[in-house]
Amino acid sequence: MALFAEVAQAAEPARGQLDASPTLFAVMAAINAAGYDTDIASPNNSPLRETIRKELAGKQIPCLPALQEFYRAHRQDDATANLSQYISFALSVTGPPAYAPKVRAVEVPPDAKSLDGFAPLLAKFYSEAGIEDLWNRAQPAFEQAIARYHEPVAAAVLQVNGFLRNETSGTSANWFQIYVDLLGAPNQIQTRSYGRNYYVVIAPSAEPRIHDVRHAYLHYLLDPMATRHDETLMRSRGLADHAQRAQALDASFKSDYPLLVTESLIKAIEARLDKQPAQANQAMLEGYILTAFFSEQLQVYLKQEQAMRFYYPEMLAAINLKREDARLSQIEFVAQAPVRQVKYVEAPRPPEPKGVAKTLAQAEQCYTDRDLEAARQFFLKALEETSNKPAHAQAYYGLARIAALERNPEMAERLFEKALESAPEPQVKAWALVYLARLEDAAGEREHAIQRYREALAVDGASPAAHQAAEEGVQRSFEKKSN
Repeated sequence: MALFAEVAQAAEPARGQLDASPTLFAVMAAINAAGYDTDIASPNNSPLRETIRKELAGKQIPCLPALQEFYRAHRQDDATANLSQYISFALSVTGPPAYAPKVRAVEVPPDAKSLDGFAPLLAKFYSEAGIEDLWNRAQPAFEQAIARYHEPVAAAVLQVNGFLRNETSGTSANWFQIYVDLLGAPNQIQTRSYGRNYYVVIAPSAEPRIHDVRHAYLHYLLDPMATRHDETLMRSRGLADHAQRAQALDASFKSDYPLLVTESLIKAIEARLDKQPAQANQAMLEGYILTAFFSEQLQVYLKQEQAMRFYYPEMLAAINLKREDARLSQIEFVAQAPVRQVKYVEAPRPPEPKGVAKTLAQAEQCYTDRDLEAARQFFLKALEETSNKPAHAQAYYGLARIAALERNPEMAERLFEKALESAPEPQVKAWALVYLARLEDAAGEREHAIQRYREALAVDGASPAAHQAAEEGVQRSFEKKSN
């Protein structure tokens, strides 16, 4: 029984991490060498940035002219947009030496698509500039920066989890990752949402930007709720007409109603957590049109016992269009929001999935929530919606995982095999092989298990987590054989 429980347990990446990224470090070192000098004279720069720039300037790097030409050709007039594309690239590729995409072509971040051809240049730069050595010598600086954030970030996450009554002990496919970047221009926070993965990239600043980290963590928890209850949420989309006349509101909120609703809820939560009700009033004046409604609803929420993820649909259903329309009609929106000392950048997100992609996304979310019957129905629906083989592979893979959780190893094995027969994409193929290896390992078939793990390791384009699971599986199987 214990062995099969291990098979059914998906190997998920660690969540809530605060770390530095060698891939992001290599990308930032490359553009610093190629001409990226935004805010280079700012006193808030990390000393490491100047150190790395000087080291690179003293090296003979054969690919540097080509790298400089690439950087000039892709330079954006807006400094934030210019940096944003490289951060998006770094977060969507694997590490050295290949820097291969971690996602399918349709999921590549929009602002990173224009950097076609950067990966081979970066691979050459990594080798010729000795980036691995620079990365290793930079660790004390990163450790010091991470230590500065560790306790306040932990406190902010605990505060949010407590308020939302979020269960942190369960298994989740979502991944929240914070990276400290010491080679970028200071005083900005960049966030990304790629599928179920959330990233926060923190640049140097005079004071730790804990408010912005907390803001990103709230998005990480609340964005999936908006997606899950999209039908109820969109019943109030007529209110978005009021947001169109809010001059201080960013265009991204005017064109994405679910994002505007979530941001309004976050503004209301932040005002309550900070015990600053004036913040909610200011948010309304800037165009976050449901902040006042959510502020009222939070008072009701706190008097009942449900967690936010269960109370959320009740809250959406309580929106009174006539009342909110009357409230918003009386508001004179401000022309400009207060200037913030730190730029908070949320890059454009890939388009929302449609058709079978949306069905599969709904299935995965139900699986994550351990609503297995609903997940099963969505996966079965996906099989009927299309003849696309990779989509079928993902559906069979999902059904196989459900069978594994329900302790039905024979059914799980058949479904994982069907996934492999249906032209799966690399990530699905690798994980299907890992699961099959675990099933064979649990059945005592060590040689077959090792072969499956090795096949998973050979899958080009598999996720780092799948490769790690396969490597650990090979090691465990060898140890069991020895014993």
